[in-house]
Amino acid sequence: RGEAQGAARGAARGAARGAARGDGRRQWLRAALTVPYGWLLLFFLAPFAIILKISVADPLVALPPFTPLLDWAAQGWERIHVTLDNYLFLFQDRYYAVIYLSSIKLAAVSTLLCLLLGYPMAYFIARRPPRWRNLLLLGIILPFWISFLLRVYAWIGLLNTHGVINSLLLWLGLIDRPLSLIYNDFAVYVGLVSSYLPFMILPLYANLEKQDLDLHDAAADLGARRWQVFRDITLPLSMPGVIAGSLLVFIPAIGEFIIPALLGGSDTLMIGRALWDEFFINRDWPVASAVSVILVLILVVPLMWFQKIQARREEGVL
Repeated sequence: RGEAQGAARGAARGAARGAARGDGRRQWLRAALTVPYGWLLLFFLAPFAIILKISVADPLVALPPFTPLLDWAAQGWERIHVTLDNYLFLFQDRYYAVIYLSSIKLAAVSTLLCLLLGYPMAYFIARRPPRWRNLLLLGIILPFWISFLLRVYAWIGLLNTHGVINSLLLWLGLIDRPLSLIYNDFAVYVGLVSSYLPFMILPLYANLEKQDLDLHDAAADLGARRWQVFRDITLPLSMPGVIAGSLLVFIPAIGEFIIPALLGGSDTLMIGRALWDEFFINRDWPVASAVSVILVLILVVPLMWFQKIQARREEGVL
């Protein structure tokens, strides 16, 4: 009996300790999850709420240049002042529709170019011996050590009428007069692709490096050629990396301001420049905030699409 009671007490103590450890792990997990949610609340939701509040206000020639959300009525009580005129103005003015479409086009084409250039580079790095991968990845990450603004200014020196590229082509006799390489959409594409190409390569490399090469060998043993292995195995398995890299390029590119301002011409219309003009030149903060809110809604669509695809993949795996 004594031994049985001792064993029962030991089992009870072990179960209590296990439960305590489980509770401690749950508390630690809750605390760990609080950090990213708090970060999201502080640096995304709170600023978005402020922008949303300004977008439903009327512009004023004052400081701040918009009407308050709560206003004192003549009877001495507060009333909420909300207007949708700023959104109606955006839908009625064709200029903003052109800006949104132009931004989407520039960002989408830049994303496609980054994919066409980044996929072979990521594939090449992923198939190198491990001792070479770190050096190659360092070459991809190295541009991040240089200021973004300096990199854009460097393209001005390269693409200018009397810049390095035109001078070299003239010296080689390939052209008779300087090419128009700057202050147009071509220069914007060059700036966007060169700036955001690493954001495409890194997620693609992370996906391609984890792929099981035994699947490729098995397909080759069954008679599949290299392009068939790539089409049927490599490319489908790398789609999460393709989607992640595309989102990492498309989302910041659509709201880019520095590159179109420095490399683009007067005909280059993007949301970033429109926001700058509305905020700091026209001083129309409510309209600028409405533009920002619609831009966020446009960006939410590809994110929801990505989550939907991921959910379908997980259901298929399960």
